[in-house]
Amino acid sequence: MQGERYGSRLVVAMLVAIVIIGIGPLTVAAQSNGQTGGTVVVEEGETVDSLEAFGGSVVVRGTVTGDVSAVGGDVRIERTGVVGGDLETAGGSVTIAGTVDGDVDAGAGSLTITEDGTVGGTLTAGVGTATIDGTVEGDAVIGADTIRLGETASIAGDLRYDGDLEGNTDAVDGEIEQDASLGVDVAPTVQPFASWLFTAYALAVNLLLGALLLGLFPRFSDGVADRVASSPIRSGLVGLAAFIGIPVLLIALAISVVGLPLSLVGGFAFALLIWVGVIYGRFAIAAWVLSLVGLGNRWLALIVGLVAGALLSRLPVPIVGEVIGLLVLLLGIGGLVRGLVGHWRTARDRDRERPAPSSDEPTVD
Repeated sequence: MQGERYGSRLVVAMLVAIVIIGIGPLTVAAQSNGQTGGTVVVEEGETVDSLEAFGGSVVVRGTVTGDVSAVGGDVRIERTGVVGGDLETAGGSVTIAGTVDGDVDAGAGSLTITEDGTVGGTLTAGVGTATIDGTVEGDAVIGADTIRLGETASIAGDLRYDGDLEGNTDAVDGEIEQDASLGVDVAPTVQPFASWLFTAYALAVNLLLGALLLGLFPRFSDGVADRVASSPIRSGLVGLAAFIGIPVLLIALAISVVGLPLSLVGGFAFALLIWVGVIYGRFAIAAWVLSLVGLGNRWLALIVGLVAGALLSRLPVPIVGEVIGLLVLLLGIGGLVRGLVGHWRTARDRDRERPAPSSDEPTVD
């Protein structure tokens, strides 16, 4: 019965993890008018002072009187949308079909300014492809693989670019200069906002999954922390073996047609193992450190460990953070794998010791 309860809890944890993964980036930005959600929308007829948004899609159909900072898979200023200040954005695709009175700084897979789209200031873009059919009233600085100027395009200032320039170059009233130093970099003003936003989102999701693990498996979680603290070298070696060995096994399965479906399922399970390993590794180390000062609260250890891990990822020396993060991951995976193997062995031994059911059939002499 205990194994069945454990199994049902594990199913619940995996389902919640799948839901968390499927939610996608939820907004964690703050006001002036900070909005959160899979889709963030300023509706037509709605007016806000400014907008900081992080979502699967960010759409402006109404009016933002100030600046907009937006990170999303799809960022769109619709035909009815008006941005009174500057637009700073990073996304899979950025579309301007409305009006931006200020400057635009965009980093994206693609940038499109439609025939009705207007940029009142300077356009600075690092994108994969840029298509301009609308109006840029200032200068344009574009680094892209391909830059296409449509017949209705208009750039009132100069165009400085890097990439393949195609189409209506007569649309540029000023000078056209190719600058190979531009590259296809994300607009620098968006980077701090986006990176901190993703760090905060990752912390929130890790806290949610960590709380789920500790709530459903308190004794198992404490056992993982104890294994890491009591034998860190052994846990690290087990984690290293799993970290290298499981992908090799999955690749071997994928070679055969029969094993391909198993390798796909195994790939998802391995990704989940990595995620849970990161959480358990940070939790275990924080629990050990807190135990040194007489604090044995598992919830405090979870919070301290995950917050410290998030701050570690923001170190100005990234290599140091990556090395420490890898060691923590290996410890977490090792402790998790050892805990799972220990639980399996305990359940196996219990089944072996269980007496065989007696027969109710009468004995015939």
